[in-house]
Amino acid sequence: MTDEITYLELVAKVRDPETTDEELLEYFTLEKGAGGFDIHAVINTETVKQTAADEELENAMQIGNGLARLRHRIRYFDSVKKFPDRPTIVAEGDSWFQFPLLIQETVDYLSQVYNVWSLGAAGDTLENMVHGAGIGHGAEFLTELRRMRSKADVFLFSGAGNDIIGEDPVTKLPMLESLLLSFNGDASDVEGHINHAELDRRLVMLETGYRRVVGLVRAERGLETLPIVFHGYDYPYPYPWGTNDPRNPRYADKDQWLGRAFAARNIHDDELRRNILIHMIDRLYDMLADVSGDSSTTGIWVVNCRGTLRELGDWNDEIHGTTPGFAGVGRAFHDVISKAIAARKVS
Repeated sequence: MTDEITYLELVAKVRDPETTDEELLEYFTLEKGAGGFDIHAVINTETVKQTAADEELENAMQIGNGLARLRHRIRYFDSVKKFPDRPTIVAEGDSWFQFPLLIQETVDYLSQVYNVWSLGAAGDTLENMVHGAGIGHGAEFLTELRRMRSKADVFLFSGAGNDIIGEDPVTKLPMLESLLLSFNGDASDVEGHINHAELDRRLVMLETGYRRVVGLVRAERGLETLPIVFHGYDYPYPYPWGTNDPRNPRYADKDQWLGRAFAARNIHDDELRRNILIHMIDRLYDMLADVSGDSSTTGIWVVNCRGTLRELGDWNDEIHGTTPGFAGVGRAFHDVISKAIAARKVS
């Protein structure tokens, strides 16, 4: 049984770079935030004793909501101190870049070889991150790139997942549902179950958003050649997959993002479900390829994460990998980042 600690003792643990995520997990619970790609840590009142003053302080500090970002930044300063010659990455994005405590994700792995300044955990749609209600996040990556323009070697951006396989932050419905047509009786007919007009509309919106991100960065003095790195996620397994699907996330329903959307359209065949998702993810990568063009010339790079989370056991839930699964994602990013940095030095 975990010993109860005070709020101030918890703060000290959070601020200590030597404290492991596994240790902190005893003092927090996880909750789904805005959209599918945002997970928050909330202080566990059974293991952390808080006074009224502590609760007021936490409301002001928001350590729980910002825990993953705070921990990444503590590790950034520790890494810069120990390894000042490592390349520096600025990363903006969703929970594939910043998942609190339970899963070691992409940035956790990249932080082993780079100094990563993380702005992640948006959990929002790309449209809002760049254009709409979430404009604070959209402005933030540009503000931070300006501030770090003399240090930054690469900019990572992860922002399309919620628009395809995540959750609408407003309606709380799976974004996938409006991309599907009702089952037509033919389990081999992949494209016949896709709302192509809506998928096309959403991909155009995503492309507009990504091109705006590129335009904003390239318009900044000193960032004209900064490598920009995107990705398009991997092919997920909707729940349930087979008869013994072991996934049981503590922060969401088992079929939160994909399974319930397929069920709403009366699509139950496992292979049909996954092949539909494969088609949509491939379309996302096609769009990103159009944006990136010739990477050696444009400085825009796309990490192909397809096949990095190959098995069902590589997925912690419908849209997030496990810690071992994300190791493959991290390696894919590292390979592309290395090429991007080398190409910039040559140019």
